[in-house]
Amino acid sequence: MLNPINQQRLRAFKRLRRAYVSLWLLAGLYGLGLAAELVCNANPYYVRYEGRSYFPFLAAYTALGLNLGVYPEDRFVHNGVLTPPDYKKLNQLPGFADKPDNYMIFPPARFGPNEIIPAESLPVSRDVTVSLTPQAQVGTVDLRADLRINRATNFTFFMPADNDRALRGQSLDTAWPLGPDLRGAIAERFANRSAPAFATQLHSYAGQPALVSLRAYQPRQRPPTRVRLRFSEPADPHARPARLVFGPDRRLKTADSELWPRLSEAEQTRIAVIAAQRLERVVEDQRLRLAGQGFRARFDRLDVRFPFPPLAGHPMGIDNAGRDVFARILYALRISLNFGFILVAATFAIGIFIGAIQGYFGGRFDITSQRLIEIWSALPFLYVIILMGSVFGRSFGLLLFIYAIFNWISISYYMRAEFLKLRQTAFVEAARCLGIPSFRIIFRHILPNSLVPIITFFPFSLVGAIGALSALDYLGFGLPPPTPSWGELLSQAQVHTDAWYLIVYPFAALFSVILLGVFVGEGVRSAFDPRSASRLE
Repeated sequence: MLNPINQQRLRAFKRLRRAYVSLWLLAGLYGLGLAAELVCNANPYYVRYEGRSYFPFLAAYTALGLNLGVYPEDRFVHNGVLTPPDYKKLNQLPGFADKPDNYMIFPPARFGPNEIIPAESLPVSRDVTVSLTPQAQVGTVDLRADLRINRATNFTFFMPADNDRALRGQSLDTAWPLGPDLRGAIAERFANRSAPAFATQLHSYAGQPALVSLRAYQPRQRPPTRVRLRFSEPADPHARPARLVFGPDRRLKTADSELWPRLSEAEQTRIAVIAAQRLERVVEDQRLRLAGQGFRARFDRLDVRFPFPPLAGHPMGIDNAGRDVFARILYALRISLNFGFILVAATFAIGIFIGAIQGYFGGRFDITSQRLIEIWSALPFLYVIILMGSVFGRSFGLLLFIYAIFNWISISYYMRAEFLKLRQTAFVEAARCLGIPSFRIIFRHILPNSLVPIITFFPFSLVGAIGALSALDYLGFGLPPPTPSWGELLSQAQVHTDAWYLIVYPFAALFSVILLGVFVGEGVRSAFDPRSASRLE
């Protein structure tokens, strides 16, 4: 039963609605983290095999010294293997799945925080999509003054020949009727007179259209010996890319255009061969000549590379090691809150004890202790973390120990001040006169009256510990891999800048927990504020 003062404080806390709701939300998140094995687990809840029942999910509690839920593979497959089985593969074996009485019940997320997800198990398309974009054929030709070709580049499309070199010396006007305007523009350049850019459309004697252009010309010291013409195929403004889809079996699945039936067998085979190559490796874009037309061919396939964005079964994506991000965030929630609660409890216990002794005895003991504490606080915390981690290896217990032996100092200052204030009060003097031992006076009489600042600091210290753990993990000095951690996911996001899900979801989880803790701390501070219970008369 709460006394009237504490009842008043509780009512004041509930009046601050966001603090009260945040407390329940934070408690709910902590409960969810404690039950992480029931949400994300590679082991099923329940296995029914040959009329017997098994509970593999209890294997998660072997860390507590309980040998529960650990079954050898031989018990289900009878192959002599005594290691724990892969239950997802076991569920698909003919000897297990063929019998109707055998079944498994899995958690909602069938992945543990450290389980590597095989790339072939992801529900993604393995098809190769070929996009054929029409490309206008472009060629250039250098003409001498007599209109004979001195040099040709990609010009066999506009003037039939075995290769560009075979066109050298041939007269251009034997295949293309050059109009008077074009001849005049060419003559202006050979005469070394200034001439603007020129463009016109021609048709060859065979009826082939082409756009012919000349660049603008400025006079030089010497007249040119060659003039370059650019020929380009007229582009169809209504043309759209043709899309072909080849399956993993290297066969054509769909074709959304009429281009494929018009291709020759050799052209179809050429596209299929390149698409088959894309199943094995990345293929650069190709320039292909198909059905008498130029195309730019792009071969796309969804390659599974980690990290991988969210998809069915993995709503928060997959990290750079192939592990489910949702499972790691959920397990990191439990680790972070456990670390925060244990650290705050340890640091408060140390700080309260040392501060209480300093404040109660005072004098030379207080001054000497205070100087020693100031020396201890000057030690570089991060360097100690790095040194101890390199010697003993990173672990949850070591990190908790090192952080606790540094984090109590600020709490001791507040407790010292409270005890210095309360040790001269009447009820303490009365206890001394009655002969009550100092230890009992400290922890039975003074301490209960000096806990107000400690209680108000508790939520803020909790969120500070969670933030510090995430920061150390982000820097690489925190928990050892592969321990799930929000900071470790954020450090992955710094490397994989295009993996937005590696920063959005861990940051949202960290921000939400810290915000809820701050709201709770605000409510506690408001409830214990003495000014809310005082009035002027």
